[in-house]
Amino acid sequence: MQHAIDQLSIAGAEVEVVLAQDSNSLLEVVANCLRGVARCGYDPNDLTVRQLQQYSASCSCAFVGAEGVVQELRRVKSDSELQRISQASDIADRALAQVEPLLFSALSGSISERDVRDELELLMRRFGADGPSYETIVATGPNSALPHHRPTSTLLREGHSVVIDVGALIDGYHSDMTRTYLLGECDPELVRMHQIVIEAQACGVRAVRAGVVGSEVDGVCREVFDRHGLGHEFTHGTGHGVGLQIHEMPWLRRNAKDPLTTGEVVTVEPGLYRVGLGGVRIEDLVLVESTGCHVFTHSQKEQLCLQSPPTT
Repeated sequence: MQHAIDQLSIAGAEVEVVLAQDSNSLLEVVANCLRGVARCGYDPNDLTVRQLQQYSASCSCAFVGAEGVVQELRRVKSDSELQRISQASDIADRALAQVEPLLFSALSGSISERDVRDELELLMRRFGADGPSYETIVATGPNSALPHHRPTSTLLREGHSVVIDVGALIDGYHSDMTRTYLLGECDPELVRMHQIVIEAQACGVRAVRAGVVGSEVDGVCREVFDRHGLGHEFTHGTGHGVGLQIHEMPWLRRNAKDPLTTGEVVTVEPGLYRVGLGGVRIEDLVLVESTGCHVFTHSQKEQLCLQSPPTT
């Protein structure tokens, strides 16, 4: 416990730390902190029924459900927060650029999904990240049709797509990016899917600006897929907010009703997934601005069909 207090002090956090040794003393500490307070908000997502009952019995104030209040406050990022998110994005870009040559080896069937994941996460730490934002997704062949596949010993092979979803963590702030590579000569339908996802993702990025409702951005991407007869293969929302959590408000999905606000950071990540063939997803992390958006992630996405390197 003291280590956590020391870490906050070193980080210069402007907070008062009150120490509680166990759950019983925590009730007493909370009651003392709330003395003279008439109402206290709590998030029902982070408090059990039993805990609420205990606090209500120990404190004189009324507890009022305040779901989403803190999340709303975190939606618009400060300059220092944006700096950390930008740094995390740059690190993920650098790591992916260095891993791309490794993918050439995949054409000989000697590199696994886990090998690529391990190299990416090692490089991000070497470049200054505290770690990955989440377990890096590397999914190839039929596995790439699973949006949240966890890397396995499956080997990357010619003719397959490989989806790489990677992010870095800096001082608690996340980045998020996805690219899809086509390894060698692929099924023409997989190439077509790749081209359509690039089109949809570009349309989605262009649609992001302050005042636009999240469902509108989602709808722009879906319109592209529907026009090509592939709308049924887009099985998740278009995007989400990123900050202290990898998934936070606002949301870019069918039922999203809140307009985007200048200073929010969101992903734009449409994808197509076909069982038995594979999947394609392209994702950028962007900052919402008054007339458009600023893109944090810069890894190439147009020319990702890898052929065997020339022999010398």
